[in-house]
Amino acid sequence: MLLFNVLLLVIGFAALIKGADWFVEGSSSLAKNFKVPGLIIGLTIVALGTSAPELAVSTFAALWGSNEIALSNVVGSNIFNLLCVLGICAVIHPVPVESEIIKRDFPLSIAAAAFLLLTLNPKALASYMLLQGNMGDIAGNISRLTGVIILIAFLFYMVFLIRHARKNPQEDETAVCMPLWKCFILIAIGLLLIIGGGQGVVYSAKELARTAGMSETLIGLTIVAVGTSLPELVTSVVAARKGETGLAVGNVIGSNIFNILFILGVSTVIHPIGVNVASVYDLMILIAVSIITYLFAIGKKAVKRPEGIFMLGLYIASVAFAILR
Repeated sequence: MLLFNVLLLVIGFAALIKGADWFVEGSSSLAKNFKVPGLIIGLTIVALGTSAPELAVSTFAALWGSNEIALSNVVGSNIFNLLCVLGICAVIHPVPVESEIIKRDFPLSIAAAAFLLLTLNPKALASYMLLQGNMGDIAGNISRLTGVIILIAFLFYMVFLIRHARKNPQEDETAVCMPLWKCFILIAIGLLLIIGGGQGVVYSAKELARTAGMSETLIGLTIVAVGTSLPELVTSVVAARKGETGLAVGNVIGSNIFNILFILGVSTVIHPIGVNVASVYDLMILIAVSIITYLFAIGKKAVKRPEGIFMLGLYIASVAFAILR
């Protein structure tokens, strides 16, 4: 059984890498065919495709009543996306950040995380911030009403992106576009490999982690979150190496917005999610690292190598905190 899980992990990684390569190639060419900026493709098609593992895990967790995994998977994935995915891309090559990301999408991702935190019971939240509760205690819940609100916000966001893309077509007469049928085939096969590889990695990693006696919350925040975020990591690194920097950054921030507004929205409508003290701290960490990354982007309109190294160190520290608490 151990050998099977290790083999599944290796196959999953291989599928993720090749699938991400084809998915980025097909999506970029599709954007050129329809004169849509690569930034918008990254914020929509690529973000939704690479968020599919998080959607599957959190939805099934909600259906099975595994609230800890449903929430910690999303929060952990968003932290990983910001600190590891952008951090690694910045270490490989400085990553410029589009002004639209700075003005529109980054603030929305921060506001969405803050909104979730503010929907919790304020008295309970205040007491737990003073370290008056155990990490497993319930500090509040994300209700179905909150799920409906964030799903509506997601719908408005998508409509805005589509209208913006139609009003601002990308003109590039020198661009060489592959046929539409080939674009769709590459996207479809790439997406299947990404989802299949991501699920294979998550399953094998969970089985291997359980032999070490890890808790459900810790598995959700680390192993499951990292596993379901591997498509974002691989896709963004491949996009950055191909010069699609708008696609790389848009994919990360778009995925974070999708994770909170769409995935948590769907999960919460299916079943209200109880939030324990550990998840409260994780939400606060997510907001803090989002603000730090946003400040990096505002300062130089790019995330550069020193910032990338700092972000990777910050991620290691956050994981250490999660293990030790």
